[in-house]
Amino acid sequence: MDLWFTEKHTDDVNFTIKVKKQLYSGKSYYQEIDVFDTYEFGRVLVLDGFIMLTEKDEYIYHEMVTAVPMAVNPDIKNVLVIGAGDGGTVRELTRYESIENIDMVEIDEQVVEVCKEYLPQTACKFDDPRVHLFFEDGLKYVRRKNSEYDLIIVDSTDPFGPGEGLFTKEFYGNCFKALTDSGILINQHESTYYDSYVDMVTRTHKRIGASFPVSMVYQAHIPTYPSGHWLFGFASKNLHPVYDLKADRWKEFGLKTRYYNTDLHKGCFALPNDVLEILENS
Repeated sequence: MDLWFTEKHTDDVNFTIKVKKQLYSGKSYYQEIDVFDTYEFGRVLVLDGFIMLTEKDEYIYHEMVTAVPMAVNPDIKNVLVIGAGDGGTVRELTRYESIENIDMVEIDEQVVEVCKEYLPQTACKFDDPRVHLFFEDGLKYVRRKNSEYDLIIVDSTDPFGPGEGLFTKEFYGNCFKALTDSGILINQHESTYYDSYVDMVTRTHKRIGASFPVSMVYQAHIPTYPSGHWLFGFASKNLHPVYDLKADRWKEFGLKTRYYNTDLHKGCFALPNDVLEILENS
């Protein structure tokens, strides 16, 4: 008997993957957690029925939330990651020897433990001495910080359930306060391809823009995310993601990446007209 996992993208669109085996199924205080082994995408992490990552394409997301800010400010030393229980963002950050401290705040400790056991491809650097884990609400954590971080990456689930508080105007204002003068905020920005997602994108973009003088959006192709066309937010107090790109300095890190490069960096901020129109009207 064939086993398939289906994620509902919209009321009219489903995304289905053939499964070899279900490796884990459990329920934490916050959410349902599942891990599948699939034929095409390797191991897949699913939270509350939504795909968070697959082994085949996770590198795209994790490179784009880390390399983009590091190429704009290669002097980043102190980083806060909110969410990211799968460990992929932390893994990419630890590749930069110049980073001195990585604080990761994840509300659901069970996600981290499950990923350590079943997704070692991403959850492989939690034991790096620069990494400090805090299992608490990211919204409450960031309220206590002032001019402390050079980079904040909000690697959250979608804006409902456990991740809902990480998409509020108050949260983005607290992130601004927690950043240094050259600080950068990166967040996942959903997609405008399906009509049902547009309100989330415009609401998020408007709220970030109310707190940060520089607020821009960039894109990547992630096949297993809804529609495959995914957006990210780049916000800062004074750094422009294209004009302040330090391409030569980023190349000096000597990192081998599978998706990101500094030419793509410039291109990913050149958005299609339909996306621009939506953002301009937000």
